[in-house]
Amino acid sequence: MIIAARPEQAEIKAVTGSRALDYPAEKLEIIVARGKQPSVQRNAALKAAQGELIYFLDDDSVPEPKNLRRVMGHFLDPSVKMVGGPNLCPEDAPALEQVFAMVLSSWLAFGPSRARYTPVGTVRETSEKELILCNLISRRADLLALGGFNEKLYPNEENALMDQLQNDGGKLLYDAQLIVHRRPRSNLKAFAKMLMTYGRGRAEQFRVHPTLGSAMNFVPPLFLIYLIGLPFLCFVKPGLASIGFVPLVLYTVAVIFQAMVLTRTGKARHAVLAVPLVFLTHVLYGFGFWRGLFTKLKSPAERPSMAVVLEKLTRTETPLG
Repeated sequence: MIIAARPEQAEIKAVTGSRALDYPAEKLEIIVARGKQPSVQRNAALKAAQGELIYFLDDDSVPEPKNLRRVMGHFLDPSVKMVGGPNLCPEDAPALEQVFAMVLSSWLAFGPSRARYTPVGTVRETSEKELILCNLISRRADLLALGGFNEKLYPNEENALMDQLQNDGGKLLYDAQLIVHRRPRSNLKAFAKMLMTYGRGRAEQFRVHPTLGSAMNFVPPLFLIYLIGLPFLCFVKPGLASIGFVPLVLYTVAVIFQAMVLTRTGKARHAVLAVPLVFLTHVLYGFGFWRGLFTKLKSPAERPSMAVVLEKLTRTETPLG
């Protein structure tokens, strides 16, 4: 188990969840990697780990007890290199967080990546679009052979690595029942920042590891350019205004249809609140993507405070914090 945490963090939910896993204690190693750059932290822990398989969790991920038992069968196939599943919002989370979770799990907002936030299908071969590092199990040897995570990237360091594994002929599996519970952002400001960070991370990943799979991620930034350019079109070419509004009308219809689908969950009030957030998702992701196309990708040596402290824990030891 590799868990990236902040230097001063005392409570680490993932440690508690790891200790509750239905798995022999002598075969389970928990490593808390403390620092300020998760890619660097995970690479340091990866090199220090002893296990054949590595289970990556975010500090607030709480895995279901059956997860390790469930995943072992998948790795009987030597071509399987990674297995992941969704991270779900706990049922007792505040209403606003449940709205955020609804947005994350909607097709219009996140496309195939919605599978990261809600169970979709069963067990199947997949791509990096459906897997997420807060709930991901991989073969240690394969990660080390590729040099670990690209430390210039955060987020999306795992996505670039998954692309490399597939390019080398490896399989990625999505298991809808391999579940961790994890709360979304707690307020609108944090949620908005996350969306921009996701957009920036995808653009930076595309710059370092361009693939056709990232083509869909260009839609929100192009949509943002369309929204900015529409008023100018109406001013310069009034006769074309009616044509210019056609994509916006179609988009509005799609948002309304998505809202109708979300109401089928039985939480109509949450669905109504999610509608403007779907639009916000596209705008902020698009903004972050454009920013990420021009950011300077810094190596670890160019970043301050890259020191990593590793804590190897048993099932009874308490993290230092």
